[in-house]
Amino acid sequence: MPEVDSMRILEAAQRLQQGRLVAFPTETVYGLGADAENPQAVARLFAVKGRPANHPVIVHLSPEADPAYWVTHLSPVAQRLISAFWPGPLTLILPRAGHVPDVVSGGQDSVGLRCPSHPVAQMLLHAFAGLKPHGQGGVAAPSANRFGRVSPTRAEHVRREFSDLDEQALMILDGGDAEVGIESTILDVSRMASGHPPVLLRPGQISSLQLAEVLGELPAQPDRDAPRVSGSLRAHYAPRTPVRIWSRTALQRWLEAWSDPDAPRSGQALSGGLADPPRVAVIGLGPTPAPLPAGVQWVTLPSDPAVYAHRLYALLRELDDAGLQQIVLQAPPDDARWQGVNDRITRAAAAFS
Repeated sequence: MPEVDSMRILEAAQRLQQGRLVAFPTETVYGLGADAENPQAVARLFAVKGRPANHPVIVHLSPEADPAYWVTHLSPVAQRLISAFWPGPLTLILPRAGHVPDVVSGGQDSVGLRCPSHPVAQMLLHAFAGLKPHGQGGVAAPSANRFGRVSPTRAEHVRREFSDLDEQALMILDGGDAEVGIESTILDVSRMASGHPPVLLRPGQISSLQLAEVLGELPAQPDRDAPRVSGSLRAHYAPRTPVRIWSRTALQRWLEAWSDPDAPRSGQALSGGLADPPRVAVIGLGPTPAPLPAGVQWVTLPSDPAVYAHRLYALLRELDDAGLQQIVLQAPPDDARWQGVNDRITRAAAAFS
């Protein structure tokens, strides 16, 4: 991980205090940060990102922060979850305190809180809180990309995403590659006082099974009254290049059809009518099929969901710059360990369905 000078951390904290924007690394993805108690700064964040005004953002806290400052009530369940998973990639949706601006919560009576484990994020959050008279500083930060696009996992991704902004407009702290690679798990515990169980609103590295070990039961699925949260739209996390998800069997049939000049072009329908030869990248699991037809690039990712997630977004960005006609992902296993990955790639593909 690149070393970040303490004076640069202080400068970044001062910029946040002044109502300016700072991009910083977390263990999940890079965030685009603003002072969570400054409505004008958060509105500027929304404008730069192109984010809809009713789409809430997550408030990031340092490990020594008091989450009770941001909420009306911190339940025993929330406290157990904080003890178990913070610092780490878990966002809790809680009943928000009155001083939290509407723009942060998208006008809802809830707020999302998270304590990242990345050391650069922690240094920034600690320095920023130290500038506040009450010592409680929170940074509202969605992912540091244009709305709906693939989240950045490297500082260079952020620079390219916002190449129209110079260092004065957007300071970027480089903390190396994000370790997790996909956004945090989001769990709603804001409605427990009215009888609602904890609800898993977005899966991530922390799985429903891990949450159940603390909760004593699996979290419920989203209901129609659940709070709106980051990354909950049907289509999200999408590159510019069309994305599809196929089973290994469908992929094999498609490749065989293109490899055999006498075979009927059943793969044409699968590929959405690509020209012959297609210019496709396949993100697969397991060995590369042989032979590969001309114009098809096969990239194998490990069958470990944590390693897959770590590499996914950087790979999608790389392939998106390759001038392809299509990116095809082999469907990962459908089990709890892959919940976060399957959620992200399903939303990416939904942008083109």
